[in-house]
Amino acid sequence: MKVLTIFGTRPEAIKLAPVVKALAQHPHITSRVCVTAQHRLMLDQVLELFALRPDYDLNVMQPNQSLAQLSANALIKLDEVLQIENPDWVIVQGDTTTAMIAALAAFYQQTKVAHVEAGLRTWDKLHPFPEEVNRRLVSVTADLHCAPTEPARANLLREGIAAESIVVTGNTVIDALLDVAQRQDNGAYDWASGELAAVPRDKRLVLVTAHRRENFGAPLQAICAALAELAARYADVQFVYPVHLNPNVQSVVYESLQHISNFSLLPPVEYLPLVQLLKQCVLVLTDSGGLQEEAPSLGKPVLVLREVTERPEGVAAGTVKLVGTDRSVIVAETSRLLDDPAEYERMSRAVNPYGDGHASERIVKALFS
Repeated sequence: MKVLTIFGTRPEAIKLAPVVKALAQHPHITSRVCVTAQHRLMLDQVLELFALRPDYDLNVMQPNQSLAQLSANALIKLDEVLQIENPDWVIVQGDTTTAMIAALAAFYQQTKVAHVEAGLRTWDKLHPFPEEVNRRLVSVTADLHCAPTEPARANLLREGIAAESIVVTGNTVIDALLDVAQRQDNGAYDWASGELAAVPRDKRLVLVTAHRRENFGAPLQAICAALAELAARYADVQFVYPVHLNPNVQSVVYESLQHISNFSLLPPVEYLPLVQLLKQCVLVLTDSGGLQEEAPSLGKPVLVLREVTERPEGVAAGTVKLVGTDRSVIVAETSRLLDDPAEYERMSRAVNPYGDGHASERIVKALFS
């Protein structure tokens, strides 16, 4: 069996690295890897961390290109790779433009598609944008749906996906997280000499990330205003914000927060120090998808800077709360966790609704079923 795994962003690489490793270890699989490099620098960090060596690097990222330009460029280049490789399966992950276009290109070649992290839904096509539509389009083309949880499986069944094409695997991000956390326990990361050297360790740490397209403009400005207010209120807290490279994020964040002494604005950090931050922080404020899965696995409360989430399992477990982008709500909910030990204890109980670290093995097994 020949399997071509396609990804382009840092989150995809993190979540597919364990799958690529499992594929390489299978005696009856020829594994190939293609990256679109939708995120160039941030992707390269993960390739190095997990020792991934792509067979194809399409390098599609261009400054300020539109989603249409990215999609068109990726589709043409992926079509060429598929014609060369003629795989039995194409594996894609999640809801990126790369995942959607790769699934479409495979469908055009009548190649089977396996969708890792299938079935996530908000039922609102503009939140998150464009991810909600991307993942629905992948579901239409996919032949194997690797749902991370039972609620994700239920979403697929609700859309008429055949039950026999769905397998509940757990989320591969837990496979990657446990791998990296174990490396850190073995001394793989030195806080004092790495990317986090300038971050104080004598304060409570709050990890912040915000970069979603639907939060560009006024929502991100409101988030930054809330963060500035929180920083003024809590001098004993250091807010650590690895800032996404997108200019729509950089301009707003640096203008709003760079002069605040208890704010550490960092370039995007590699996954190893990110996991270290997750382990050391007291809570997470984010509009990211992956952090909603990773932080609860380490017992860290998460306040989600979005109106809806496609990951309701953490909300149901009580370790994740939606707070949106309203300044007063963000300040109130963050303050509650920083001030109320009982509320913090309730949310920080280590609950892992996303798997046991063996999702990748189940995905590879499902390719033969």
